[in-house]
Amino acid sequence: MINRAVLTGRLTKDPELRTTKSGLSVTAFNLAVDRQYTNSQGKRDADFISCVIWRKAAENFCNFTSKGSLVGIDGRIQTKNYDDKDGKKVYVTEVVVDNFALLESKKDRQNNNAGNNANNSNNGNNSQDPFNGSGDTIDITDDDLPF
Repeated sequence: MINRAVLTGRLTKDPELRTTKSGLSVTAFNLAVDRQYTNSQGKRDADFISCVIWRKAAENFCNFTSKGSLVGIDGRIQTKNYDDKDGKKVYVTEVVVDNFALLESKKDRQNNNAGNNANNSNNGNNSQDPFNGSGDTIDITDDDLPF
């Protein structure tokens, strides 16, 4: 059986690190993932995928991401259910993240946020491809590294 989920999207809010009673670090977050097609108004709709990440990876995730961060995740889909305080059964589906990758530098994210705040009509495309046909070399500074 194969249970694998690979997603690329943006965080909908700043991640918050929590600790379980047994001392494990955990972070739950939502990832906004653009759909492949546009709607009747020419804009891309998004799916909001619930994700959870554990242990040291959760700590790193919180340290290096924030609302709007473009991340790639690799994990598995997990379902669970429980009874709420009113006795109603609640079903939850989430991606349990095994690995993540930061897909833009802190500098690019700040530039995108400044541009989006100044002009929010970018036809649903919040990212630019820095490698798109330029043929130029890329200078990477320590500020670009997530560690």
